Amino acid sequence: MRIARFLSEDGTILSGALVADGIARPLVGDLFTGRLPRDGDFADDTVGVRELLAPVSPPNIFAIGRNYADHVAETGARRPEKPLIFMKPTTAVTAPEHAIVLPSAAPAQVDFEAELAVVVGRQARAISVASAPDHVLGYTCANDVTARDCQAADKQWSRAKGFDTFCPLGPWIVTPDALDPTNCRISSRLNGELMQSAVTDAMVFSALELLSFLSHQFTLLPGTVILTGTPAGVGFVRQPPVFLRGGDRIEVDIEGIGTLSNPVSDAPGRDGA
Repeated sequence: MRIARFLSEDGTILSGALVADGIARPLVGDLFTGRLPRDGDFADDTVGVRELLAPVSPPNIFAIGRNYADHVAETGARRPEKPLIFMKPTTAVTAPEHAIVLPSAAPAQVDFEAELAVVVGRQARAISVASAPDHVLGYTCANDVTARDCQAADKQWSRAKGFDTFCPLGPWIVTPDALDPTNCRISSRLNGELMQSAVTDAMVFSALELLSFLSHQFTLLPGTVILTGTPAGVGFVRQPPVFLRGGDRIEVDIEGIGTLSNPVSDAPGRDGA
């Protein structure tokens, strides 16, 4: 099942099960009721989809660094013994086809990171890896956009990864019955050119291991998003480096989910904006 959050033709924000391009069965009630949604939770009648929104409005966004061995190697970092956790503000979330805005405070070294994202469906606290699937609503595409100059200067990642629009999500959530998170290809393309490509079985810590680990540190509320790390091929390690520029288009594609596509724009008021 593909679950989307969208604007209907009359401008109402709804969640629903996509049955075809531009057509959905609206959810009856709340997506997060303490159990995972079933087919019977969606209306029989369909509505038109005017615009896809970010598929969830998360209470928290947890992200994982250095979770693909090839990315660890390309950055010269040390492979972590435990998941390396950071957070992105919820104000960084943006929708498919909405612009990633290069911030006026740090426009020069904005990078892309294609990632598989887990959406928590039920509250999770101190759960096992074996029980983790019972707490997963589904999976979506994410782009952990990062201002590399801020990352280097600040020696921590909050500002670098937290600017507005620096967490595109979408285009929808695919439920666990339709996706094996340990065996799907993830890639990114910048203006049509392949930049990253890997299979998720190359993760240091699997998506379900991350969900379990995080639940032993924090209470994971329904709707929480977990970004599971990016593979090799990011822009700042390339020779010469490749950073996002106004007018670019960056795409994150995950096998079994679809493509998250975003244009890039300069901040209003900057030259060329």
